[in-house]
Amino acid sequence: MSVPSASWYLHLRCAMDHEVGHPLQRRAERISVWYTSSLEHEERSCAVTTQTVRPEVLYPDSDGKPMADNTLQYEWIVTIKGGLDALFRNDPDVFVAGDLLWYPVRGDNRTRLAPDALVAFGRPKGYRGSYQQWLEDGIAPQVVFEVLSPGNSRGEMASKRRWYERYGVDEYYEYDPDHGRLAGWQRQGEALVPISEMQGWISPRLVVKFGLDGTDLVLTDSAGERFESFVQHVEKRKQERERAEREATRANHEAARAKQEAARARQAQGQAEQAELRAKHEAARAEHEAARAAQAQGQAEQAQGRAEYEAARAEHEAARAEQAESHAARLAARLRALGLSEE
Repeated sequence: MSVPSASWYLHLRCAMDHEVGHPLQRRAERISVWYTSSLEHEERSCAVTTQTVRPEVLYPDSDGKPMADNTLQYEWIVTIKGGLDALFRNDPDVFVAGDLLWYPVRGDNRTRLAPDALVAFGRPKGYRGSYQQWLEDGIAPQVVFEVLSPGNSRGEMASKRRWYERYGVDEYYEYDPDHGRLAGWQRQGEALVPISEMQGWISPRLVVKFGLDGTDLVLTDSAGERFESFVQHVEKRKQERERAEREATRANHEAARAKQEAARARQAQGQAEQAELRAKHEAARAEHEAARAAQAQGQAEQAQGRAEYEAARAEHEAARAEQAESHAARLAARLRALGLSEE
């Protein structure tokens, strides 16, 4: 049963004051006793509740401070954070954030910092309004970056470094783009110890090489890829696209030239085959002419033999004729000597 309101009770009491002894008056007196007892019980309950229930602690997503004080600082924060995102894009258990409030202590919303970039190994990717460490299996970000602006004092940065040291950061890096200064600290036991030489330093956690090119920070991953701004990335892609187009054009020219060379080679091969056929034909004809010449020579030799034979026979016949003539002359002479007539 719900407790009647105080206004209802007072209205009923006033009505009964005009009729003493009325049955409603006696009922109102009983209600008055019950209502007073109920109010006392509620007051005791409220007192107990006030003592045992704590007000909810809010952890704001913003501290009201700007992400960067100038465009140069902003560009480097975005470049570093974007490079870290790209570096661990295929690892679902590495969380990367930029300018995200980190609350290391539950119930304390005053102990907080927003690193320019942070990396938490062993934590899944995904949206967060803030990094509340007790909701992250108690894992503190292991790597933190701060990009300085002219407004950052040495005392402020030393205070931040002590804060990161206290709350479990393993590697802490500071970069001053205005003066081209780079510094780093690595955890040894309970302390963050300065890294003696940052030029060429390779982060044990990130496996990223650090260095300076003039005043510019150079971060290079294990594959030799350099962290770059979005403009640099777009320009690089444009150059690669133009280079690919040039390569494609050159390849097309080479292919066309290869086709021309192949056509010329086929033409030359055809000409060579035709020349070979002509040579074979000429050789066959030469062989035929040689055969004919040999045949003619044979015939000539045969004719010459016959001529020589006929000449020899003619000479023999002439010799025989001469012998016959000589014999006849001798016979005539003998006949004359004998006084015989030649007839």
